[in-house]
Amino acid sequence: MRAWQVRSHGSPEDVLDLTVDVPVPTPTEGQVAVEVRSCALNFADSLLCRGTYQERPPLPFVPGLEVVGTVTATGPGVGSVARGDRVVGLTALPHGGLAEVALTHAAATFALPPGIDDARGAAMLVTYQTAWVGLHRRARLRPTDLVLVHGAAGGTGSAFVQVAVAAGARVIATAGGAAKVARALELGASVGIDNRTTDVVDAVNDATGGRGADVIVDTVGGDLFDASTRCVAWEGRILVVGFAGGRIADARTNHLMVKNYSVVGLHWPRYRVEDPAVLADAHDNLVRAVHDGTLTLPEPEVLGLEEARDGLVRLAGGSTVGKLVVRVAG
Repeated sequence: MRAWQVRSHGSPEDVLDLTVDVPVPTPTEGQVAVEVRSCALNFADSLLCRGTYQERPPLPFVPGLEVVGTVTATGPGVGSVARGDRVVGLTALPHGGLAEVALTHAAATFALPPGIDDARGAAMLVTYQTAWVGLHRRARLRPTDLVLVHGAAGGTGSAFVQVAVAAGARVIATAGGAAKVARALELGASVGIDNRTTDVVDAVNDATGGRGADVIVDTVGGDLFDASTRCVAWEGRILVVGFAGGRIADARTNHLMVKNYSVVGLHWPRYRVEDPAVLADAHDNLVRAVHDGTLTLPEPEVLGLEEARDGLVRLAGGSTVGKLVVRVAG
């Protein structure tokens, strides 16, 4: 089968290779084989290529964390899905989604209703579940909360904007550049801040009358995390989701105590092991929100399989808006 493989760690443009003779993987205990139709790209895929992600699959491996496709086989102990089912699933590395057949974890593989197309379905698993679990479970979002989302035009950030707005919260969005700020406003943010030209702390405090944000979603880290500590509300929550900016910031515990706020971590894939019911609940809530119109999944940018490497390079470089999805078949 055809698949993009990583044989050594490095930048995606240097280490990703499209291979035509990769063996078709066979599912083992708790795994599902899926004939891939669409695979969404994530910033984590670039970290996987570099060997700096939380998970380091053995070389060679196929990246691609979330797929939509048809179940072709199931491993022992899998009763939640069956051959022929159309599903969305979290891949079981090293057999990722940038291939004609991928393996997924049964605990994170769910039936996909016909009303959600392949491209949108592939883009809704990692980012929208991260947003749902992050806001509703980890940050304990309330409809009266004011939510600040950093990196709000990217795949993960845009999902946080939409899920927060769907919950009734008011959203302030930061992004790099006028086009990205405009995108965040289109998705429902009330206030947009260009963090390249505007002091984020001053802008947030101006927008909130000096009160600050109740929930701050940080997908960037570095200087934006530092800024977040200066514009978080009393008893606010800073949700740490990622470090797209490159620098992992340090939390000043004395400042946490004086201002009485919390720094909350979120590693969404861990729920697959610790509490799979959390993922199933998030999927059900997201599907319900799509069906009742509370949440509208935007059209992602769709690439051909041959364009996957270039797409991942663009994503890692921060030049993309929204989600990128690779159409593998169909």
